Amino acid sequence: MGSTGQLLPSLLRSEKELRGYCGVMSLSYSTIAWVSSLHKGVQPGVEYTLRASTTTRNVFNFLSALGEVAFAFAGHSVVLEIQATIPSTPENPSKKPMWKGVVVAYIIVALCYFPVSMIGYWVFGNSVDDNVLLSLEKPAWLIAAANMFVVMHVIGSYQVFAQPVFDMIQAFLVLKMNFKPTGLLRFVARISYVGK
Repeated sequence: MGSTGQLLPSLLRSEKELRGYCGVMSLSYSTIAWVSSLHKGVQPGVEYTLRASTTTRNVFNFLSALGEVAFAFAGHSVVLEIQATIPSTPENPSKKPMWKGVVVAYIIVALCYFPVSMIGYWVFGNSVDDNVLLSLEKPAWLIAAANMFVVMHVIGSYQVFAQPVFDMIQAFLVLKMNFKPTGLLRFVARISYVGK
């Protein structure tokens, strides 16, 4: 069942289209979360104190929050794969445009998630759920749409990680098995991998 959702994104023509797709999905669900929270307004009886009553629990909550921030910025594992696709020479190394791209990417991630966390905390205080969408409760159709965007974002993210595998399979079929590099080969190779 999970493979079915991967079929269409695996056929996108370029990684640029795929990154754009993932970016739109991320921007969509995060915007829904913070705009809906802002529209709901500060809840009656909201408290901004620490949730835990012991120092140990506060330390664990702090470390858990750091882990969640690290997870939100988890795109670093695919950076080397992306950098490998950028032409590089001694006069014009790929690390310069790559560094600019990484900085821009992290700024975009921060612009997506910081408003969610700050506005969510302002509206719900210390009773905010880890997923702000759960705290919103209504309108159900909007929360469902945002969750659908999350699912589509995760599906697209898998595709970014799978691109090197797709390239390796296609290179093997063309170089070792002597297939012609056609659109049909691309289609069959990707569908075979995703649908297994």
